[in-house]
Amino acid sequence: MKDYRRTDPEFMERFEHFAFEEVVHEEGQQLDEITRHMAIIATLLGCQGIDEFRLELPRALDAGLTPVMAKEVVYQAVDYLGIGRVLPFLDAANEILEARGVKLPLEGQATTTMQDRLEKGAQAQADIFGEHMKEAWKAGHINRWLAANCFGDYYTRTGLDVKQREMITFCFLAAQGGCEPQLTAHAKGNMNLGNDKEFLLKVVSQCLPYIGYPRSLNAVTCINNAAQN
Repeated sequence: MKDYRRTDPEFMERFEHFAFEEVVHEEGQQLDEITRHMAIIATLLGCQGIDEFRLELPRALDAGLTPVMAKEVVYQAVDYLGIGRVLPFLDAANEILEARGVKLPLEGQATTTMQDRLEKGAQAQADIFGEHMKEAWKAGHINRWLAANCFGDYYTRTGLDVKQREMITFCFLAAQGGCEPQLTAHAKGNMNLGNDKEFLLKVVSQCLPYIGYPRSLNAVTCINNAAQN
């Protein structure tokens, strides 16, 4: 374990105060511990913070995030980040869980079959974004994959509810940057489910130390744009 308090004491004094005291306890910007850690894990996946992920996941588990919840965040990230960026995090999660005595594989969470994943995925899209999404999969093969794979394979899983899944999707998009149209759409999807503007601003606030100010401010702009539509 690297001892940054020894090698970089001034930096660590300010960073730890900001990230673990000032941000966490900011009046009006607090989240419950499970939601906060879930958002941070998703954010670290989005920004490719693998070293910090290895430090954060044990903190999240200690705070009450279950192994199932943690793995569901990692699984869902594949559709928004790609397996090329997610595989190191899956390896890290497995190593950390097994080191803590968690037996793998975890209990299954799938609720769809290969036969009904498209139908149920399209319904999940409609539940989040509106009834017009039931037919969106017909617009082309990528739209069909989006319905069947992204929503049918992942959003329909148990372990996280749909509001939590939309929240972590928002974090994946905000943290990787360059996805502002999708980020605005998913900010609106969050709001449709009851994750309102104030909640999303809290999420951005709690994740800011991990992604910095530019992407956080971009996320705030997307939230404000979604709230106006």
